[in-house]
Amino acid sequence: MGLFDIFSNKKADKLIDSINNLLGSVDNSLLVFKDGIKNYLYNDSAGFASNLATMAALETEAASRIREIETILYSKGYLIRSRGDIMRLLERFDHIISIISADLIQFEIEAPKIPGELKKEFLKLSELASLSVESSIPGTKAYFTDPKSVVETTNRVYFYEKEAVKLSQSIKRTVFHDMDDLKLSEKFHLRYFALHIEDLAKAAVKVAEQLSVMAIKRSL
Repeated sequence: MGLFDIFSNKKADKLIDSINNLLGSVDNSLLVFKDGIKNYLYNDSAGFASNLATMAALETEAASRIREIETILYSKGYLIRSRGDIMRLLERFDHIISIISADLIQFEIEAPKIPGELKKEFLKLSELASLSVESSIPGTKAYFTDPKSVVETTNRVYFYEKEAVKLSQSIKRTVFHDMDDLKLSEKFHLRYFALHIEDLAKAAVKVAEQLSVMAIKRSL
């Protein structure tokens, strides 16, 4: 039985449903991330505190989803050929959840002072990074139903990642070249947070790369 037949089989429904549930947790985390960055930038402390609490719950939920998927993978012998690839895919999504949670927590702990003229840029950067991850979700679903379309759907991941990197570089260039009133330590702090948001987009690329490899294997 080939991989396509395996995932078309009714026996794989539970696995696919569990992965879709995990993707739902990822999508919800992205919504919380964008809202959290916005609330931090525009001083909505109550909203930001709510975002932190929601993200903690989503991180726990995602960990539970991943354990559930792992149990299915190791309990079903017919999934042995695809087990390693799916596990690597899970690790990449787990890393994305960790980045989102860590970024929000670091904003809360370090309380960076974002200059007013950079707030829109940081908000846009969080949106681009989130779009990069969001674009990996249809590609993940396509792997199980229409693997030939994986590359087409993941192309958006690379597009938004490149846009996020360009904006992050623009922010850092502005900070170091044009903001003479900032202390060097403040400039480093702003660069640090731009890099961490940018890392979310780079993590999405890791998902896209893994999906591309998996899609090629399914086509063989």
